[in-house]
Amino acid sequence: MAEAADFQGTPSPARRWLRRTGALLAGAPLLAALVQLPAALPAQAADSDAVSVALDSLSPSAPTDGDTVTVSGTVTNNGKQAVTDAHVDVRVGSQLSARSAIDAAARHPDDLQSGVGTAVGGKYTEDFDSLAPGVAEHFSISVPVDKLGLGQDGVYPFGVSLSGQTSAQPWDQVLGIQRTFLPWQSSAADTQTRTTYLWPLISSVHVTAKTGAGELQTPVFLNEDLAKEISPGGRLAQMLALGKDLDVTWVLDPDLLASVDAMTRSYRVQGPGESTTAGTHQAVAKQFLADLQSAVADKEVVTLPFADPDLASLAHNGTSVTGSLSHLKDATDVAATTVETVLHVTPSTDFAWPVNGAVDPSIIKVATSGGADKVIARSDSLQETGGLSYTPSAARPIGGGTTAVVADARLSTAFQGDLTNADSATLAVQRFLAQSLALNTQTDKQRSIVVAPQRMPSAGQAQAMAAAITALQDSNWSQPQTLAAAAKDKPDPGATTKIPSSSAYPSSLRKQELPRTAFEQIARTQDKLDNFQVVLTNQSRVVTPFGRAINREMSTSWRGRGNEADSFRTGVESWLDSLLGQVKLIDKSETKLSGRSAVIPVTVQNNLVQGVDHLVLRLTSTMPTRLEIGGKAYYEQPVEVSGGHTQSVKFSTSANANGRVEVIAQLYTQDGQEYGAPVQFDVKVTEVTPTVMLVIGGGVLLLVLAGFRMYTQRKRAAARRAGEDGGPDETGEDVPETPEAPEGTGSEVSGGPGNPDPRGDRLHEESEAGSGADDPEQPSDPTPDTAPESADPSGTGERVDR
Repeated sequence: MAEAADFQGTPSPARRWLRRTGALLAGAPLLAALVQLPAALPAQAADSDAVSVALDSLSPSAPTDGDTVTVSGTVTNNGKQAVTDAHVDVRVGSQLSARSAIDAAARHPDDLQSGVGTAVGGKYTEDFDSLAPGVAEHFSISVPVDKLGLGQDGVYPFGVSLSGQTSAQPWDQVLGIQRTFLPWQSSAADTQTRTTYLWPLISSVHVTAKTGAGELQTPVFLNEDLAKEISPGGRLAQMLALGKDLDVTWVLDPDLLASVDAMTRSYRVQGPGESTTAGTHQAVAKQFLADLQSAVADKEVVTLPFADPDLASLAHNGTSVTGSLSHLKDATDVAATTVETVLHVTPSTDFAWPVNGAVDPSIIKVATSGGADKVIARSDSLQETGGLSYTPSAARPIGGGTTAVVADARLSTAFQGDLTNADSATLAVQRFLAQSLALNTQTDKQRSIVVAPQRMPSAGQAQAMAAAITALQDSNWSQPQTLAAAAKDKPDPGATTKIPSSSAYPSSLRKQELPRTAFEQIARTQDKLDNFQVVLTNQSRVVTPFGRAINREMSTSWRGRGNEADSFRTGVESWLDSLLGQVKLIDKSETKLSGRSAVIPVTVQNNLVQGVDHLVLRLTSTMPTRLEIGGKAYYEQPVEVSGGHTQSVKFSTSANANGRVEVIAQLYTQDGQEYGAPVQFDVKVTEVTPTVMLVIGGGVLLLVLAGFRMYTQRKRAAARRAGEDGGPDETGEDVPETPEAPEGTGSEVSGGPGNPDPRGDRLHEESEAGSGADDPEQPSDPTPDTAPESADPSGTGERVDR
């Protein structure tokens, strides 16, 4: 009984141990199976991943009542086993009620574990007997919209799956799937979203600061990349062809227009080193501009400042460098003129567009300083903090008369990434439309939504964008609107207007900004340009190309291309330096002064095409106590030199002592700024001293004494002749007459018999008188008193005579 009581009541410890042991032994096979089950799941997933489904087209993208949806694509067996009894099905999931749900579903479009929806089945299935490894099969299925089981208007998950079996898994199962979205608006919505889509026609920098020396100043391009972009099939050519049929707002960079316009005439392309080649795409450029003029003739056109300056880089790194903001104002001023000249339309210049719409207080301040009173931001930067249950309108007053036009981030980023294949493009289009419809169904309140895509879409991205805009324009929930209208729309009182702080600016964008050193180099180039232009007779030939080149140095297109940006800035500054060097002083060798005063010439050379003036040449003596220039330590003279000529400027100098003096020649602008490098040369002064004057005076005295001696000798000779003739001498006394020589006898005079030479006696006497060795030379003697001047060049120095 005790045992019976024990059995029926609380079991003894021995019995409890026996029961537990038996339970463990009985459950061991089940536990082993459970342990093995997780290991089998990854293998199944791996097999499933071996089958891929590509959804190449979905038409119509946004069906309405009575439509038939046609979906086509390819299924590919990437595994090692054949798929038998394969069939492709169209599947529809439950309606997605929020925009965030669309985001979540789009993250894993081919994940089998996320639910596959309900297959339409029936005749809306495409069968394949077998799908061999490595084989891709095309499919196309058309389903009336009323067979899809759609309920109320909204966004539905829409997928295409491949089902079948393999030898390793011989049962029917879904092996691959591709999900997208089907926006369903059966009829016109009571309230439609007003949508503004920006269509950016922007390129990178293509034109250098160099121009030809001719009257037309032939521009020099970095390469022929722009010609490729605007040629048929090129990125910009496709954007133009697609955009002309869309109701969009064109956003243009005037630099692109100016560059293409320059290509319509003669242009050069930079080659290796300093070489250039002739550009040959004039016809392509003319056609592109003609097509663009036609496309924008009746559309809204917004122009960015010239070369699309990087507002964020300027705000974060450039404002501390003097003069940086002035470049933004110049770029804004020239923008409208460029667009009007090239396209013959009047653009809006009121909008600023920071990179990716990311803003902070400093960016807003810089944007407005350039003349804009509307800043295109993005909702992932100017985020909502008021807890609104819907997406508010784009316009936000942010103070100071400035409006932030906040683009929707989801719609604006829908076409990023690689969209070169049809599958990825189709998914992007359907996701964009789904987000747009979900936005419209949030509230009955009508709103203005702006879409600001990436600045330079690829050709594939542009094609997907155009497909989405076309579908949106044909939809039942959206209507197009201009950017100006969106900016003027009544702001939502619950929308945030607080600009995020500088610390909230994305670090990924900061890393791509132009550094402070870039703006310092720009400022240095501008200083050189300012110093150069004041001496030119035709400033526009230099100021215009270099001014536009400086705008290009600040372009947003340099983001992520730091090395190319450095190279471009260096090239601009180097070219300006070379032009500055075309106006210079010619080097001089040592100059010798052989007296107390002399004139020193200094030569200015101008190798520019145009003339220069407003220059001053200063010649300075480093030792004015020894050598004065113009009566003082230095002297200045204005300089004006025609293009391709040289001019010699002469300076009067006076020496006070012997020795070598260093003289410095320097050009200055009229406002006192140094121009070019100075020229230094030595002047060797050989002043005439008192000792030399004594020697010269002694020589003169000897000449006078010699002349007096000659005079006295002649006087004595004349007196003797007078005495012999009996006539009075020069003193008035009689002199005995000399008896005549007998006829027929010789005479001592030079004259012959019967023909006495009246000069004979005089010549004879002068001959006797001049027979002495110490007699001085006569002034009329042919022997010069100085050595003949040599035609050979002088020595190392330049001799300057008085």
